[in-house]
Amino acid sequence: MSNLTVIETKISHIQKYLRQLERYKQFSEQEIVSDPDRKGALERYLYLAVQAAIDLGEVVIAFKNFRRPGTYTEIFYILAEADFISQELSEKLVSMAKFRNVVAHDYEAVDFGIVYDALNNRLGDVEEFIQKIRQSFNLK
Repeated sequence: MSNLTVIETKISHIQKYLRQLERYKQFSEQEIVSDPDRKGALERYLYLAVQAAIDLGEVVIAFKNFRRPGTYTEIFYILAEADFISQELSEKLVSMAKFRNVVAHDYEAVDFGIVYDALNNRLGDVEEFIQKIRQSFNLK
């Protein structure tokens, strides 16, 4: 599989998760919190979307032969250093990567207000990242 095919596949996965997440925007925060299945699914799809964006960033770094990251958050700093993405977008994606770490490792301490904010206000950051990659690699 070529690197561009890997990039396209990662983008496709992210878009699938973003579509799943869109379904939860119709619910209030209380409606989600009061339904453990809904709450768990939302948290899982957010985790998957962010993890897929991290994976995509790693593929781009390898493809472009940028320096190797030591952490997930460093991926987005490297992409900004190389002027592949803006510093502003980098900071937003770093925040999402930190959110992913909390969901993955300390899920009992997750502030659901942050989850709900990510659902309603941060998915566009992931979409912006995808668009930047599509433009940079001339993908549809």
